Amino acid sequence: MKVVGLVSGGKDSCYNLMCAVNEGHEIVALANLHPPKESECEELDSYMYQSVGADGVELYGEAMGVPLYRRQISGQPKNQAADYEKTDGDEVEDLYELLVEVKKHHPDVQGVSAGAILSSYQKVRVEDVCRRLDLTPLCFLWEREQNSLLAEMVSSGLDAILIKVAAIGLGEQHLGRTLAEMAPIMKNLQDKYGVHPCGEGGEFESFVRDCSLFKRRIVIDETETVVHQDDPVAPVFYLRLKKMHLEDK
Repeated sequence: MKVVGLVSGGKDSCYNLMCAVNEGHEIVALANLHPPKESECEELDSYMYQSVGADGVELYGEAMGVPLYRRQISGQPKNQAADYEKTDGDEVEDLYELLVEVKKHHPDVQGVSAGAILSSYQKVRVEDVCRRLDLTPLCFLWEREQNSLLAEMVSSGLDAILIKVAAIGLGEQHLGRTLAEMAPIMKNLQDKYGVHPCGEGGEFESFVRDCSLFKRRIVIDETETVVHQDDPVAPVFYLRLKKMHLEDK
């Protein structure tokens, strides 16, 4: 089926799209929700969306060679119930409006690729939006064992780096490291502290620079490290992507 890919810039949304293509689906568009441009802080602490690295997502459409549709996140996580129902002013409605826009330009789109692994909160809300728009959610990563999934991502050639850390055992020194470098570190932290190897507990967020779907790779030229939360146990750091360009493969 023809699919729109929900992309955050992170490894999960990108790898789920790779799985969709492997299953025979066709990516016709990408969709992204981003923090307000005037916001001084890129980290919104959203319940639904990755906001760090949003500037880099601007290059995704050209990198993959498909249209990219973007919308500013204006809502808040008002409805935090296990089962979601349409709630005015909720951030989920931003996703609904974004996919409405995609369907206007691509009336033949049938599926939505979403990289949910463990968050029922996110999956339930994506499913609700899809139900209202008569779209089929595609969540190939759902409830996968995370160590094997991370290894699979690395072996697939997906090139991603950490752009945010927020867990015990992780610090500023881990920003910019690749998934291949982080896999044994995350396994060790899982054994010691019970963290999620794929960052499903919010331990880290990533940014994909290249994968098999990219016609051109993203090169990060300049970053700035931001201290979001100076916690002595689990400090929160993230990279602001200040300058990037596309490069032929």
